[in-house]
Amino acid sequence: MYAGKYAQQHADRPAFIMANTGEAVSYAELEARSNRLAHLLRARGLQRLDHYAIFMENNSRFVEACMAGERTGLYYTCVNAYLTAEELAYILNNSESQLLITSVEKLAVARQALQDCPKVTLCLVVGGGAAVAGQAGAAQVQDFETAVAGFPTTPVADEWLGTAMLYSSGTTGRPKGILRPLPDNPPSQPLALFGFLSNLWQCEEGMMYLSPAPLYHSAPLANVSLAIRHGGTVVIMENFDPEQYLALVEKYRITHSQLVPTMFSRMLKLAPEVRARADLSSLKIAIHAAAPCPAQVKEQMIDWWGPIIHEYYGATEGLGFTACNSAEWLAHRGSVGRVLMGDLHVLDEMMQPVPMGQSGEIWFKTASPFVYFNDPERTALTRSADGEMSTVGDMGYIDDDGFLYLTDRSTFMIISGGVNIYPQESENLLITHPKVADAAVFGVPNVDLGEEVKAVVQPIPGVEPSPELAAELMAFCAQHLSRQKCPRSVDFSVALPRLPTGKLYKRLLRDPYWAGHKSRIV
Repeated sequence: MYAGKYAQQHADRPAFIMANTGEAVSYAELEARSNRLAHLLRARGLQRLDHYAIFMENNSRFVEACMAGERTGLYYTCVNAYLTAEELAYILNNSESQLLITSVEKLAVARQALQDCPKVTLCLVVGGGAAVAGQAGAAQVQDFETAVAGFPTTPVADEWLGTAMLYSSGTTGRPKGILRPLPDNPPSQPLALFGFLSNLWQCEEGMMYLSPAPLYHSAPLANVSLAIRHGGTVVIMENFDPEQYLALVEKYRITHSQLVPTMFSRMLKLAPEVRARADLSSLKIAIHAAAPCPAQVKEQMIDWWGPIIHEYYGATEGLGFTACNSAEWLAHRGSVGRVLMGDLHVLDEMMQPVPMGQSGEIWFKTASPFVYFNDPERTALTRSADGEMSTVGDMGYIDDDGFLYLTDRSTFMIISGGVNIYPQESENLLITHPKVADAAVFGVPNVDLGEEVKAVVQPIPGVEPSPELAAELMAFCAQHLSRQKCPRSVDFSVALPRLPTGKLYKRLLRDPYWAGHKSRIV
């Protein structure tokens, strides 16, 4: 993200506003803040293509923490704010970060992680004050505002375009840093992908963008950057609340926003009178991605918000990109769109094309080059033998009109009695049941079949788990799905391990059922 000309042309315009507190930071102030931090990074010896990390919740310093890297040619890694100390230490070491920016809220975890991170020499703490000063491992710990206060508000002499090096969410294994080559551009010239997205999502000068998701995730971060590069104002929610989201759209006359399907579901379950009084007339574009959206949920959202909902599919790795608007989706119900970037191929286990309409693994002749940082083995696992194509393991099929439909990740495909079962369809159905807040479906051991279909359900508040509820949900599935797709049993959980980005951490649910098994073949 880069304030650029707007710091002069619209100095007093709010670049962003924090939703809970109403704190507004102008373009002029954001420019000054990011320049101070940029000078500090140079003073600490960070040069173009070096790395630092950001580990904190959505707050009023997050944007400048990224912007300073984007104007100094650095790779900055925004870390999932919910990680443990061990997980954070892994990413700090793997990314070769030399500096960490965290918050007082996350400082205890950061201090513990830094004991095992010898390359991190400085830790800046947002909102900490002088009391946080000290040592954590090899790192000096300093208050953020105090540390940057003495540096100039003008740009560093050697500005270069920097970018985020984000990590995969780890839903199927240990997180992987996604490194893209950086052209030697000035920060005013963003990566080509940003121009593509800007046109697709009809970004415009002065747009009002509502960001309801954690900024450490790739899509929210990219959309905030787009809005700021267009001189817009970003309203940043510290945490998502469905009723507050609707109120913010009305209060700030929001024009653009990006959400995840769980946010749609939560808004749809608000009381009818709450939904009815929401003024959403200012909204022009509502984008969603990150997880498959149940078709019933999407239909209800289009009925409510109108044909302004756009969907896309694209991994953080940037292999390829598909998208569709509301009209295209209604004509191809359940699709994630047509290919707009990359060369898409749907292949079987032998790397041969599958027939139209048949599910296979999704491969792209990559739209933009990437590697997993410091992990050549896992980089190689994503590549075809000839090195021309890449995959992240998603499964899907293409219809006669060239629209892509996702079925699941290959790692969560269930093989029961020799039949391949893709659990996404069961999950999409269960989430529409009025007593279900969230649902996950996966394979568990079965001596006879190899695997059987298991559902884990989070009931809505006020609904108690019971054998009767489990039977009701299994009967509900049997009414709508073929027998092999239906759960044979239902367990209950107070809350499913769904990341704030909307992605389900299904591995944590599935692994206990496989404890003691050395393989997935029974």
